[in-house]
Amino acid sequence: MNSAPKSAMVLAAGLGTRLRPVTDHLAKPLVEIAGRTLLDRALDRLAEAGVERVAVNLHYKAEMIAAQLAERREPRIALSREETLLETGGGVKHALPLLDEFFFVVNGDVLWLDGVASALDRLARAFEPARLDAVLLLQRTISAVGYEGRGDYFLDPLGAPRRRREDEVAPYIFAGLQLLHRRLFTGVDDAVFSLKRLYDRAEDAGRLAAIVHDGEWFHVGTPEGLTATQARLAELRTSR
Repeated sequence: MNSAPKSAMVLAAGLGTRLRPVTDHLAKPLVEIAGRTLLDRALDRLAEAGVERVAVNLHYKAEMIAAQLAERREPRIALSREETLLETGGGVKHALPLLDEFFFVVNGDVLWLDGVASALDRLARAFEPARLDAVLLLQRTISAVGYEGRGDYFLDPLGAPRRRREDEVAPYIFAGLQLLHRRLFTGVDDAVFSLKRLYDRAEDAGRLAAIVHDGEWFHVGTPEGLTATQARLAELRTSR
């Protein structure tokens, strides 16, 4: 097994506009599911995976999120404040001084249940630092709770990912968990950009890999997705 990252980043700066009116007065990562915030659930999983230090970027409702993080003892939290939104790629680039050579990045609004093994551990095992710059966790669109989009990726017979073109419908969605190497950002001078730009560059260079999640995954980005997530989790609790 490859060495697992000891540092990670949680992306928590976004406005959460699609989840309004819930996010009018609450940052999306602070939405509670079964009594625990999405942000704390992500940090719990990172700590379980052996991550010691996590950078969390802040912009919308920054002080609200900072107050929530102040209650935590592990992993150790470093705040990466953004005066203006830097998007996903810019946010990670801005926080690189807080991160190691390779690191996990987790969207602050994702919710997943592990399958046979931890999704983060599976990402670490799939990462080959000499050969890859990024490994993405994908989820089958057909089984993503609360998701109704067009998907993000195809996988070829050898498991290599290809991002869908505008006119295509893809069978896999990017699940918001990934393992990145800092060299992915080499030569990028822009301050504001999407991580998709770097995925595409790594894909073109044959340095992008993906694994498919073997547990459940929930789309909490809209009020409908939040309702579907709460209903499915209630169903799982009552079936135990």
